[in-house]
Order: sequence, then structure tokens, then C-alpha cells
Amino acid sequence: MIDTEKFYNSLISSGFDFFAGVPDSLLKEFCSCITDKTPSERHVITANEGNAVAMCAGYHMASGKYGVTYMQNSGQGNAVNPLASLTDSDVYSIPLLLIIGWRGEPGVHDEPQHVKQGKITLGLLDVLGIEYSILDDDYESAISKAISSMKSDKPYAIIVRKDTFSKYASPKIQSDYTMTREDALESIISCLGKDDMIVSTTGKTSREIFEIREKRGESHENDFLTVGSMGHTASIAYGMALGTDRDVFCIDGDGSMLMHMGGLAVIGTSLLPNFKYIVNDNSSHESVGGQPTCTGKLDLVSILSGFGFKKIVTVDSKEGISDAIAESKSETGVAIVLKTKTGSRSDLGRPTTTPVENKESLMKKMGL
Repeated sequence: MIDTEKFYNSLISSGFDFFAGVPDSLLKEFCSCITDKTPSERHVITANEGNAVAMCAGYHMASGKYGVTYMQNSGQGNAVNPLASLTDSDVYSIPLLLIIGWRGEPGVHDEPQHVKQGKITLGLLDVLGIEYSILDDDYESAISKAISSMKSDKPYAIIVRKDTFSKYASPKIQSDYTMTREDALESIISCLGKDDMIVSTTGKTSREIFEIREKRGESHENDFLTVGSMGHTASIAYGMALGTDRDVFCIDGDGSMLMHMGGLAVIGTSLLPNFKYIVNDNSSHESVGGQPTCTGKLDLVSILSGFGFKKIVTVDSKEGISDAIAESKSETGVAIVLKTKTGSRSDLGRPTTTPVENKESLMKKMGL
């Protein structure tokens, strides 16, 4: 196991002083260390991983220094575009350091949404022509190899396996809100009818919905649990609303909403009467370590209104949920912003059904 702070200090002493990325559960100790020790103007938690690559590219061109982009390997998909068409040697030849958490590493048990990504993590780097090393106790050598490679004006990747970094205290996000996400979800489910469908975002939101159904002795056929493809929940739900007359409730997260916000902007210009949008805002990437999102500094009401939603209802207590859901069901273009605190049960489980079983159950409910 690598001492997280020593690894960070080694990067700093080697000249790396700018960090940008999307938090990852395998990198949460490292991300916490960055947040704690790096000046805010030198660390940006981006909406998606492609943003981070682009920022590091811009930083290099202005300063001559190497930026660090951190991500879960699922973020490689978001990063492929700028890695292939911006930083690549066939285009601008811009060096940066990628630090990638290897979820779904072959031979290591992981959740189903990480299995394929784990298999292709190294292959994607090979296709992109990006040299890499898998981090071990000799992290100084990995950093030296990275610097040597980047001197040829090209990106380099360091791959991080599960349980590589030592514990580092996560920064706590202060909140004035008292409602938990799970309490809000249970209240929402209580307000929905037998024909209403749910599409829920990845991470703890979908896990909690699954367990709420179990606790209530209900089936899971009305719920699509988006276990992967972060940022695309609203688009999945909108596509479902296009294909059915049933009400489709998208339960999004603030990090997911930010990641591909352009999709929601397009949705807002042609709202369907059966598309219902709910975003849980706890200003946190809670499922991967609790790093902050920027929504605590944003006016989500104005943003959603600008996207075309006709009315935005903000709810910060369980008592207001039933009225908000009723309003959403009776009108077109109502968006609900849930204001919740961070935190979840320590014994929160994971879905016991497979993704394919989830899909097939839902499609059977649709009569297919």
C-alpha cells in the first residue's frame, strides 16, 4: 500500500501543480489529499473527464507545466475525444499525466457495470498510443517514467489498482439540510402509481431505490437502475418517455446532471408531458468518496428554467414531496430540486438482480 500523502508530495516535488478530474472510489484517498492540500485555483473537480483533459492541455500551453487528470476508468470514454483529437501527437502533441482508477480489473471482483471497462482499460490506452505503468510501491519510478515520456510531448497514464492508497481523511461537506436522500426517495415512491416508471441515476440513489422496494415487499419492474453510464440518466428517461404513455420519473443526481448537462438542455427545449425530472442536490460526489460538486455555488432553479422547464419546485423536507410530485404529475415541464444532506446507511446493499434481469423485468412491465 502506498502512503497517499507521500505520493502526492512526490508529484508536487516533480513539478506537477495542477489537478483536474472527476472523483473515483479507487482514488478517493488521493482525491481527498488533493482537495486538502492543493490551492483551490490549482484543483478543479470537472463536470466530466474530457473537460479535465482539455483544462490540463490549456494549462500546459500557458505555463509549460504538466497537468494531472484523474478519473475512474469509466471516464476514459469521456476523455477519448480530446485525447485523440487534441493532445495526440498527430494533432497538437500536448503532454499531461492521467491517473486512472482500474475498476473491474480482470480477476478482481467488482460490480457488473465495471467488468467490461476493466477488460478494455489497458487496451484503450494501447489504441490511443498512450504509454502507461501500473502503480506499485515504487511510485517514484512510475513518476519518473511519466516525466520522461511526457518530455516527448505526449500524455502518459498511471493505472491504480484497488486498495493502492492508504487512508486519508475525506473533507466533510457542511450542509444546512436535514433530509436524507433515502428518506426523500421513499417519499417519492410512496407518491407514485402502479403504472409510473422510474429511471434512477448511478451510485447510491439506485441502490437505495432497490432496497426501498425490497423493504416494502414490492417488485422492481417499474424501476430502471442506471448502474453505469453516469450523466446519461435524463436521456435514458426521455427516450423511455418517447416510447410510452406512462409517466417516467427521472431521478438524477447533481454530479450526473453536470456531467452531460447538454443532454438536459436539449430535453428542455421539447418537453414531453410524461417526462418528469427530479434532481437530488447534495453538492457531493457521494458514491465515490464525498468530493464536492459545484452545485453548491450554482442556482439550479435558474439553470433549469433557462433550459426550458416551466416551473421548478425546490423541496428540502419530506413534507413537501407529495405536493411536488402531485404538481409534477398534473403539469408539463415541472422540475423538482431535492435539497438533501450527504450520508447513507453503512449497511446499504447493492441490487441482487443483474442489469439484464432489471431490463427484462421493466420491458415485461411495458408489455413487451
